[in-house]
Amino acid sequence: MPLFVNRNQMFAHQVHLLEHKLRSKEERILELETKNAILHLRLAESLSKLRYHHEEASKAQKEQQNHRLAQEKWRLVLTKQLSEVQALKQGLREVFAVYVKFATEFEEQRKQLLEEVKQAIASLNEQHVTEIQDLKTRITALEHSLQEETEKCRAERQRRKEIHNTLVELRGNIRVHCRVRPVLPFDHIRSLTSESGLTSSEEVVHAISDDTVMVNCLKSGMPVQSKIFEFEMVHVPQDSQDAVFEEVKPLLTSLLDGYNVCIMAYGQTGSGKTHTMMGSFCQGEKVGIPQETQQGIIPNAAAELFRLISEKPEDSHSVEVSVMEVYNNEVYDLLAKDEQGNPTCQRCDIITTSSGISDVPSLTSEPIHSACEMMLIISNIQKLRAHCPNLVHTESSRSHLIVTLTVSSKSPNALALARRLQNAKRNMQRSTQQQWWSPRCRRANITSHGSSDKLCGSAASSPCLSPLQSPCLSPRPSISQTSFRTRLRLVDLAGSESVGMSGVSGAALWEVSCINRSLSALSDVLSALAEQRPHIPYRNSKLTHVLQDAIGGDAKLLVMLCVSPTQRYITESLQTLGLGTRARQVQKAAPRKKNSSPKAK
Repeated sequence: MPLFVNRNQMFAHQVHLLEHKLRSKEERILELETKNAILHLRLAESLSKLRYHHEEASKAQKEQQNHRLAQEKWRLVLTKQLSEVQALKQGLREVFAVYVKFATEFEEQRKQLLEEVKQAIASLNEQHVTEIQDLKTRITALEHSLQEETEKCRAERQRRKEIHNTLVELRGNIRVHCRVRPVLPFDHIRSLTSESGLTSSEEVVHAISDDTVMVNCLKSGMPVQSKIFEFEMVHVPQDSQDAVFEEVKPLLTSLLDGYNVCIMAYGQTGSGKTHTMMGSFCQGEKVGIPQETQQGIIPNAAAELFRLISEKPEDSHSVEVSVMEVYNNEVYDLLAKDEQGNPTCQRCDIITTSSGISDVPSLTSEPIHSACEMMLIISNIQKLRAHCPNLVHTESSRSHLIVTLTVSSKSPNALALARRLQNAKRNMQRSTQQQWWSPRCRRANITSHGSSDKLCGSAASSPCLSPLQSPCLSPRPSISQTSFRTRLRLVDLAGSESVGMSGVSGAALWEVSCINRSLSALSDVLSALAEQRPHIPYRNSKLTHVLQDAIGGDAKLLVMLCVSPTQRYITESLQTLGLGTRARQVQKAAPRKKNSSPKAK
């Protein structure tokens, strides 16, 4: 039987085989594509590396080329500089050759000139040695003469000053000193009332000599106008407290010689009056004793007074101190105390004695024996003095402080006369001859018995009584206790001020008004004295009334003007200097020396 072949199955089997092969081929194709992609990636990576290496090689080649070009350039530059250096060396060789040639010629010329100079000097010395010696002698003589003339000029200047002071003393004029203080920090504060564009701290007051002050009056848009003021002494800002007191010290000697003395500080607020009079106090073991370098006139005057007293015989002088202030035109005793010993600041009245001397009878006086005691008292009462801060000064004094030192001096002449009278009494007791002790005794005896015949009938029956038995006392019973008193007044005046500048208000306005009125009264008194008016208005103010015997009396008066140097206070400075000028024009009677020597009757 024929073999039956199923063709469908064959075709299906072939199709299956072909599909299997196709799948195998596709897988192979996929595998080859994957390998191809990997190879492409590797090729791209290799190409990038090759490109990078090629670029690096190109850069390196360019750098080598640039380096080679730079080397060639520097080689050319160095070659050029080398040629220039060689040219400079050649030029230096030529210059050095010229220098050597010139140096040689110069040395030869120098030696030649030295020889000529030596010859000229030798010939000059030989010809003019005598003239040179004469010139040296004349120069020495002129220098010696100049030194002598300088000493004579200095001596004459001192003598002129002494003669002038003597003339001032004989004429009785008030001596006026001026002190210009240095510029202080508060001077740089611009004044509220300043109308010009000028700097308020600019210095306009200058001490141009030891007796002359110049003030430059500055006005906006106007030329400078200078005013000159002359006084007995002018202290510059650099002068110390000791230098100021040296000019005041001679008055202390006059005090013990029997003259009343008054020293007064005048000026505006903040001009240095209290500093000049009191100085700066320290808080140390000795409370109230100023520092040595800052002692003012008051502590220095006390120290000098007790130094002079220490040179006198023991117990020949005694000193009392009293302190008062004139506040709001009333006089207050700063040493007054109540029963418990507390200060009371008692108000006092001023009287004028029959001799025309003003006095405060109820004023408290305390005996002192050293400057330390006095300054301790002063330091305690400083707390009682009226003060008020303002725009100009933080501790402005609102009252006039008057410190009075009363010196009681026993007269040596009176003591010697007392000893002579006592010896005469003893001699009369021993004398055998009986006589009347004095006509005064005779008159006293006659008066007591009615008749001189009953007493003096004969020497035997009516013997004269001895001095010890005489019915009358000795002509000068207390002559051994005779003494005279002199007063030293130290016055620290309150400062003049304008309300606009000081900025005070309220109750302080009355204080300013009283201060300015009292200072105006002082100016009026000085003007009246200078013009020799018949009436002097002492009683217009308690200040002038209490200082009447110092201003117009027989005391030696020294006014210390304290002025500020800056433009800000020029108005007050001119007013102060004007008052000092008027004070110098006052011709007082010559100071009268206190003398307790008994007069013969």
